[in-house]
Amino acid sequence: MNGARPDTALGADGLAGELRRRALGLFGRSLHIRTVDTGSCAVCESEIRLLAAPHYDLHRLGFFFTPAPRHADLLMVTGPAIRAADNLLLKALDATPDPKAVIAVGACAMGGVYGEDELVHGAVDRVVPVDVYVPGCPPSPLALLQGLLVAVGRLEDRVAEISLDLDSGAAR
Repeated sequence: MNGARPDTALGADGLAGELRRRALGLFGRSLHIRTVDTGSCAVCESEIRLLAAPHYDLHRLGFFFTPAPRHADLLMVTGPAIRAADNLLLKALDATPDPKAVIAVGACAMGGVYGEDELVHGAVDRVVPVDVYVPGCPPSPLALLQGLLVAVGRLEDRVAEISLDLDSGAAR
């Protein structure tokens, strides 16, 4: 994220404006989010749904939820990584085009609620690489917006790397 941290004192409106500016500047179009539930209790999903409500209105920021990972730029993963969902999560990750980012949403996805056993991996990062962790049980919509801002920063870095590789003629 170019070493810069988002200013948490901005509040919802300031954070939203920064998110919109950077997201639309990244690809010149809106960014699409695919949520993947790997065994959650659905509370994190309810907080994610609040992002589309009029108070936060994620659409005005240039973010849209998509049902297909092939159209997604970001994956938001909720719940502990249960072994039964491994194939689902890996297929969603493989179907998401590069550059992409993965956000682990909530304490379960971070491995803080369920430990590893024969049914559960625990943290999502034991199955797929995670770029951003959003803590909370459940995380607030403002925390989710900040996580999206950090993810956009990671995508900016990846796009810059791809651009540098293309400029130098090296294939990646």
